[in-house]
Amino acid sequence: MRKLRSKVLLTVFVLILSLTLLLGPGCITIETPESPVSPAPTEPSATPTPIDTLWTPPPTANQTEELPSIADVVALVKPSVVAITTEVVGQSIFGRFTQEGAGSGWIIDGDGIIVTNNHVVEGAQTITVTLEDGRTFPVDTNSIFTDELNDLAIFSIEAHDLPALKIGDSSTLRVGDWVIAIGNALGLGIRATEGIVSRQGVPIPLDQGQTLYDLIETTAVINPGNSGGPLVNLAGEVIGITSAKIAQIGVEGMGYAISIDTAMPIIQELVNKGYVVRPWLGVGLYTVDQIAIRQLSLAVDEGVLLVEVVSNGPAAQAGLEPGDVIVELGGEKVTDVEQLTHVLHKSEIGEPLDVVFWRGDTQKTTQVIPTASPAPS
Repeated sequence: MRKLRSKVLLTVFVLILSLTLLLGPGCITIETPESPVSPAPTEPSATPTPIDTLWTPPPTANQTEELPSIADVVALVKPSVVAITTEVVGQSIFGRFTQEGAGSGWIIDGDGIIVTNNHVVEGAQTITVTLEDGRTFPVDTNSIFTDELNDLAIFSIEAHDLPALKIGDSSTLRVGDWVIAIGNALGLGIRATEGIVSRQGVPIPLDQGQTLYDLIETTAVINPGNSGGPLVNLAGEVIGITSAKIAQIGVEGMGYAISIDTAMPIIQELVNKGYVVRPWLGVGLYTVDQIAIRQLSLAVDEGVLLVEVVSNGPAAQAGLEPGDVIVELGGEKVTDVEQLTHVLHKSEIGEPLDVVFWRGDTQKTTQVIPTASPAPS
């Protein structure tokens, strides 16, 4: 009996010892305090010095000027914008065909003088003008005067007391100014789109050998048929002539207009003389390429080759000859016909221009005095 009691006591002691080891100092306990303990506040090292103890926020500004109504501008300008319809007769392997085209123009003089783009009327056999009031007028294709270089054209219709547009000043434009393009978009009638001036003085190559300079880039939507129409400011004044747009996938909001400051002297000459007088050298030009280099054994790989020199013309009087390659004109490097033409047209008639050119293996210099270009034959 005593042995049994001793065994029971030993067993209880072992159990108590085991629990003490299991629940002793190494056991993890989680206690939730009645309130969070905050760190003791620390004193700032120094008292901050304010900028201005009496400062108050500025008053809310409300000085935005109300924009003129675009609808009022369109109502003012629209009667002076015309729709132009053209027909071009062509020839294919299947025979003759007629292709219709659409463009725009605007009235610059109440006695029926219309301004448009050269590419709108170029090659057309028949041209019809439709005014806003619905009247239509045929255009005598023999009385169309054009400047292909700047993509401008003028003609007149037998009408009087027409509403002519006012001319603005494109030199005062700023990027961000509001503008409105009005024209015969898609040949569906006169419509208007608005935008801003996004860039100025932009050159855009139309095709090989022709670049339009001093263009106004605008976000106003421009579609086929807008060509030749006016780009106007919020006063309803023409500050540009819509001419081109970039039509590429992913490109939006990039339409272009010829600045009115560039266009007006040309328009005046077309009205007064029927053609534009420019500085003239009396030469035929060709951009140096690999074919010319091989065939003529040229000593240079870029420049402008003289393929013709008019007898007694300015170039001939300066001692230039066919086969010479001009590499610099008026102090500017020229690498192709387009560059040389641009430099020449910026010069003044009667003002000497320095010329650097190659004749064979020798570089030479001379001076040429441009004269007025002769009237077209």
